[in-house]
Amino acid sequence: MCIAVPSKVLKIEGKIAETELGGVIRRVSIEMVPEVKVGDYVMVHAGVAISIVDKEEAEAQRELWNELMEVLNDAAEGNG
Repeated sequence: MCIAVPSKVLKIEGKIAETELGGVIRRVSIEMVPEVKVGDYVMVHAGVAISIVDKEEAEAQRELWNELMEVLNDAAEGNG
């Protein structure tokens, strides 16, 4: 199973992009999406941007991740 998270591209240097997700800045490879531009949103898996998504899709994916984290946190605390 492949899990990817949406991140916003802040800066590009060669084949590496600086991305942001929830205030966390990470450097990821953009070799699979060479057409990416600063300001784009990419799906990141294992340190590699695997696709470009629009802002609405990125926000929808982030909301799903937030909901999943809430469920997992509740389960860990014995509330679910």
